[in-house]
Amino acid sequence: MRRLTETKIVLASHNKGKLREIAALLEPLGVSVTSAAALGLEEPDETEDTFEGNARLKAHFAAKESGLPALSDDSGLEVDALGGDPGVYTADWAETPDGRDFPMAMEKVHNLLEAKNAATPRTARFVCTLCLAWPDGHDEIYRGEVSGQLVWPMRGDLGFGFDPVFMPDGETVTFGEMDPDKKHGMSHRAVAFAKMLKGALSQHA
Repeated sequence: MRRLTETKIVLASHNKGKLREIAALLEPLGVSVTSAAALGLEEPDETEDTFEGNARLKAHFAAKESGLPALSDDSGLEVDALGGDPGVYTADWAETPDGRDFPMAMEKVHNLLEAKNAATPRTARFVCTLCLAWPDGHDEIYRGEVSGQLVWPMRGDLGFGFDPVFMPDGETVTFGEMDPDKKHGMSHRAVAFAKMLKGALSQHA
């Protein structure tokens, strides 16, 4: 397993919410994060059908284009009653001609569950796969999950994406209502990050 010795990496994403979360996780370790958008890098098409495949595609592209180690995050929501959908296509469900509309996507999921008369609790999980790639083509993969249930109507405006309808197991509030520091400590991204910390980033701790 390769360890990260560099103190600057590129986040292979244009998602400002992900940038905030990952920068907050890495800052205490002395690792600064810049975004692909800040470097003027395009986002490659996500043509794979797994979280791991898309994470690798994005990280290797950014590492090659920037000459820096690159971290990508491919994540999504898997809803059991929908056979795991939207899954790797979570962001696609929010796409509109004017950009991503997650309230619309959350309503779509809710309407599909209602049409199926899905039993409650409507169990689901957030999945996050991190890929840390180097310009020489090496990479490391870290996967995290957090289980919970979907609620309706949407609750809270502190998160992003599907956070307002996802209530993690053992909690009474959604990720959209939860204090960001608490969410950062238990989210699917935090679980994957903890694995990365133990592996590639342990010398920074």
